[in-house]
Amino acid sequence: MSDPWQECMDFCLDVTKRAGQMIREALQKDIAVMQKSSPLDLVTETDQKVEQLIISSLRERYPTHSFIGEESVAAGAPSVLTDDPTWIIDPIDGTTNFVHRFPFVSVSIGFAVKKEIEFGIVYSCVEDKMYTARRGKGAFCNGAPIKVSGQEDISQSLVLTEMGFKKEPEHFQTMLANIKTILTIPVHGIRSPGSAAINMCLVACGSADAYYHMGIHCWDMAGGAAVVAEAGGVVIDISGGPFDLMSRRLIAASSRTIAERIAKEITEFPVGRDDAEGP
Repeated sequence: MSDPWQECMDFCLDVTKRAGQMIREALQKDIAVMQKSSPLDLVTETDQKVEQLIISSLRERYPTHSFIGEESVAAGAPSVLTDDPTWIIDPIDGTTNFVHRFPFVSVSIGFAVKKEIEFGIVYSCVEDKMYTARRGKGAFCNGAPIKVSGQEDISQSLVLTEMGFKKEPEHFQTMLANIKTILTIPVHGIRSPGSAAINMCLVACGSADAYYHMGIHCWDMAGGAAVVAEAGGVVIDISGGPFDLMSRRLIAASSRTIAERIAKEITEFPVGRDDAEGP
């Protein structure tokens, strides 16, 4: 039986390469920066142009499919995952990195059918690393198979997370307290590369052993979560329960042991849902 989604993945790979080239070219020029919801929530013309390239290319080829894109949602489009074939797109994951030319910048695309991720593509375009994963068929970087470290001892682990200012003082304190909690287990260290999708791919290829985050979005997670899962890793909710793509939070790890230990150690704070109605 033929794979109905492989052609979608192959076409998307070509579009992703073009998007990455657009980003690399933009990095050689002056970058015009705008704000979205706050002075720390940045967007550039390149974010918008790259998303337009990706969605217009995919929509022309697959007119019946649905789309959730970061910049489209920011402009007022709905963020609702249905059973329809749905492309979940972050045109530039790591916009702040892009603005500063910090070299961890990616295009992240996940493709879901009946709310299950069928494949994920993450292109770390400055590094020229194309991470791909098709459900049940493994994970790859530039065509070579990748796998998680398999580490089960958290004290031997390198952990990734992201940190930034939060308006609610309690949430800010909880974020900082969680970092202290993880560091004092102890672990080998914590790193913050600045791109959720790349963070997950670093776990997938064994360069890091875990990544946890509260407050990201489905377009940050969809591509990378597929890569981690197909590389033999574990993706769960911060609570320790099943991963929910619209929940705005996750733990990705090299083993269930490490994932569940992080879930046990850290304290949650409310981040809302991507599919919630209203602001």
